[in-house]
Parts: sequence; C-alpha cells; structure tokens
Amino acid sequence: MSTQNPKAMILRLPPDQASTLEAVAQVNGVTVAEEVRKAIQARIDALRADPDFQARLRDHLERNREILKGLAST
Repeated sequence: MSTQNPKAMILRLPPDQASTLEAVAQVNGVTVAEEVRKAIQARIDALRADPDFQARLRDHLERNREILKGLAST
C-alpha cells in the first residue's frame, strides 16, 4: 500500500458481515483494514481482466470525453 496521502474512508457493514470480516482478519493475523484493502485490490484486478467490464469502461470514457468536449467549446 502506498503511504503517500492515504485516504481515510468509512465503511458501514451489516453486523454479521463485520463479525465475519473481523474473524477472517484475526485468523490471517492482519488488521481488518488490510483484509479490506486486499479484497478491494482483488476486485480491481478481476475487473481489469474482465472483457465485459473493459468494454463498458471504454464506452463510459467515450461518453465522458464527448461531454467534456462540449463543455470546453461553450
């Protein structure tokens, strides 16, 4: 994890999910925050490898590019 300007976030979980997450972290000998960071990174890695997500991302980028061009020309 980068230590430059880490962003603090609040994560609200249902009690049963929070308890499970705490247990997983304890068993793995890491903090809950580390377990959350690892899960987020795994999700990001999976999306980077997902062709459907990549197609949606390209569409999203193109739509936003057009919107930004429109704003810049007014």
